Parts: sequence; structure tokens; C-alpha cells
Amino acid sequence: MKYSRELKVGVLAIICLGILYFGFNFLKGVNIFSPTKVYVGQFERANGLTEQAPVYIKGYKVGLVETIQYDFTQHPAFRVAVAIDKNISLPRGTEMALIADGLLGGGAIELILPAMPNRAMPYQGGDTLPTCIVPGLVDNLQTGLLAQLDSLLSEANILLASLNSEVEEGSLRATLQNVERITNDLAISSRDIRNLTHNQLPGVVEKADQTIEGINAILSDVQAADIQATIARVDSTLNIVNSALQSQEGTLGLLLNDKVLYDNLNTALEDLDKTVLNIDSIVMSVKARPFIQKKLPKTKNKTLNTEQASCSV
Repeated sequence: MKYSRELKVGVLAIICLGILYFGFNFLKGVNIFSPTKVYVGQFERANGLTEQAPVYIKGYKVGLVETIQYDFTQHPAFRVAVAIDKNISLPRGTEMALIADGLLGGGAIELILPAMPNRAMPYQGGDTLPTCIVPGLVDNLQTGLLAQLDSLLSEANILLASLNSEVEEGSLRATLQNVERITNDLAISSRDIRNLTHNQLPGVVEKADQTIEGINAILSDVQAADIQATIARVDSTLNIVNSALQSQEGTLGLLLNDKVLYDNLNTALEDLDKTVLNIDSIVMSVKARPFIQKKLPKTKNKTLNTEQASCSV
């Protein structure tokens, strides 16, 4: 039995379309041969949710968004139907949450199970689940970050206003001039220190080395000298002087040790002082009585003058 060419082409086209359909659904993650159950949720906004978006339970993909319908007469206006694996049972209290899938803002559905699930009466296919919307990154930016940006901009405006007032008053300009002057002074000081280090410091170091060498030479000479012998000679000389002072044979020893000689010498010096005082008194009395000199013979006057001269001497 022969088939016409047209029949062959038609059968081949149907097979290709079937392969394309199954391949397309496979790439989207739809398991055609697995039975599913459909659950419905209603939202006020879609937040980037599209059909064939993933459905998760605790981060695990369990299904896809089947349809999204918008009815402006209803509130909430968006009716979302999700198809999940038929073998998964959703207990009462499960919420259908609209979340942000990724940083680009795509939407997804997260099925949030209750903390204490009631397995006795699970949801059936076609039931409507309670819904909620979890804020994503964009929502957080719109609420928290934008408020912080507003406060930051207001503070920046205040700062700019204060800077403008400082500039108008001239204090900021003066401060900048002082900073520039200090910077220039630091540059000059740094240059002087650099010149001193490169030019004068080697000479100073060389002189210091010469001084240290001289000190080392003096210390070497001192160490080389016979200090112990010199100290011994000085000690011997002091002993000789001490023995001479304590001895009664020399003049100095007699003066220091013989008390009788010391007393006689002291008495003689006292008598000599008295004699000198008497002579001085006689000379003064003669000078006070000139008429005595007139009555005396010339020879006597000469003799008296000679005596006065000798007394004066």
C-alpha cells in the first residue's frame, strides 16, 4: 500500500509540531505528563508577574503560573491561577504570596505554609487561597532608601547654605589662605632640611668623628699613664711632709710642737709692739711742743732730729 506524498508531508508536519510543543513546554518547565491541581489567588497589583512564572514552596519549584486575569470591576482586580503538582497537598492557612524573583524585578509566587498545618482538611483544586504581597528590592528602595536620600539631601542643602554664608563672610577664604601659607612654609622647611641633610650634615658628622677620635686618643694616653705610680709618689710626699711637721728637729717642727718657744716668741712680739707704741707717743709729743726745740742747743737739735729720724724709720 502506497501513501501519497501529501500524506507523508502532513504526518511529518504534525510530528514536528508535536515535538515543538513538547520541547517548548519542557523549556518552560511544564511537565505535560504530570497531573496538576489549580489554585486561585487575587492580588491588588501584579508587580511584574507573568504567565509561566515559577511557583515555590520554601524555595523549591513546585509549579507554574497558569493564567493571569484582570477585571477592573473586581477588588482585588488581578486573578492569578497557579498549577502545582497534584501530589502536593496544601493545608488550611497556606498563603499565596507575590514575591520579587531576582534583581530585575520579575514576579513569582511563593506558597507560605502555616506554622502548625492542619492536614485534616487540605485545600482542593480550584480553591481560592489567601494572598499577600512581599515587598521586593524595588519596594524597599522606594520606601526606605528614598526617605534616607531625602534626609541626606536636606542635610546637604543645610551644609551648602552654611558654606555659602562662610564664603560670603570671608572666614572660609581666610582659612584657605592660612592653609595655603602653612603648606608653603612646610615645603620651604622640607627643602631646607633636605639641603641641610645633603650639604652640611656630612661636614658635621666628619667633625664629630674627629672629636671622637681625639677623645679616644686622650683616653688612650690616660690609660697608658702609670696612674698608680703617680698616686704612690704623691702619697709618699705627703707622708714626708707630715713627718717633718711632727718632728721637733726643724724650725717649723719646733714652732708647731715646742709650746715654750711659741710662748716666748709671742711675748717678745708683744714687747716689741709696746716699744714701738712708746716711740710713736714721744715723737708726737715733741712735734706738739716746738718751743722745746728752740731752747735746746743746735747740736742737741741735730741729735734730736737724728733720733726722730731714726724713730720714724
